[in-house]
Amino acid sequence: MASSVANGDVRRRKSPSSEAGPPPTPAEFQGVPGSTLFAYVALFLWVGFAHTIVLMILASFIFLPFPKSLGVLGFLFIIMVIPVDERSKWGRKLARFIFKHAIGYFPVNLYVEDIKAFDPNEAYVFGYEPHSVWPIGLISLADHTGFLSLPKIKVLASTAVFYVPFMRHIWTWSGAAPASRKKFVSLLESGYSCIIVPGGVLETVYMERGSEIAYLRNRKGFVRIAIETGKPLVPVFGFGQSEVFNWWKPKGKLYLQISRAIKFAPIFFWGELGLPLPLRRPMHVVIGRPIVPKKNPQPTMEEVDDIHAQFVEAMEDLFERHKERVGYHSQLRIL
Repeated sequence: MASSVANGDVRRRKSPSSEAGPPPTPAEFQGVPGSTLFAYVALFLWVGFAHTIVLMILASFIFLPFPKSLGVLGFLFIIMVIPVDERSKWGRKLARFIFKHAIGYFPVNLYVEDIKAFDPNEAYVFGYEPHSVWPIGLISLADHTGFLSLPKIKVLASTAVFYVPFMRHIWTWSGAAPASRKKFVSLLESGYSCIIVPGGVLETVYMERGSEIAYLRNRKGFVRIAIETGKPLVPVFGFGQSEVFNWWKPKGKLYLQISRAIKFAPIFFWGELGLPLPLRRPMHVVIGRPIVPKKNPQPTMEEVDDIHAQFVEAMEDLFERHKERVGYHSQLRIL
């Protein structure tokens, strides 16, 4: 299965059918189910800490004297601001435990359309869709999972995550970093491949049942950075991810404004037993072929628009090529 690949000349676009080159070499990796108990622990540590912190704060004000409640807040604040050693051996061991059992819980399967298109010595920009409630499927790309042969990978996450006590530790040890432009460029120039969800929290705001939402039309910053650094841009789609949580969210302009301001979409979600543990449903993550831009430290808007259009088209094609193979019946809406 071939997908569109840019030849580096942003003035021309070639359709997938006109691309010349060797046939693709697909590869598939599968998560291996393990202990359900260990999987619950792993997913709670990775996903459930935000709920735990909220409950801890509420319980402290309900059951403790006011001075002690302030003490709880002070303790959480200290945990929130003290530096995290991202190279901690204990922390990275914990992250491997989480990813090993999380990947096998659903399980998550990873399908790479052309494994030979990826060079271990190159850094890539992986554009992952959709965000949905929680972009769980991107763990299949992370270095702790070991599916891809890329030695240096970072997940770029909302800066809000790194202000949540304990959760910031887990995510840092898992290979996540704040999604700022400065950090993004620095990682790519240091040889790290970066996984980013271009639509971010706005996809949570706009998501709806019965269809997949990818907020991509006006998301061009990641494309500009890929051109500036000359790094290949890779479309990735996670099938089934939107079905692992039940959810409810407010509607309206105020909700959108609040989500934009705090860089986080407040939403009620639940899974197994009404807890913030995902439902056990299979996920299929598919990686398309890289789009290789011509490096330009100061790209024009025309260049950015062209590569961006190629990425959006490649994402749509990726979805359509694989939805029947994985038994998916929803439609993809690009906003």
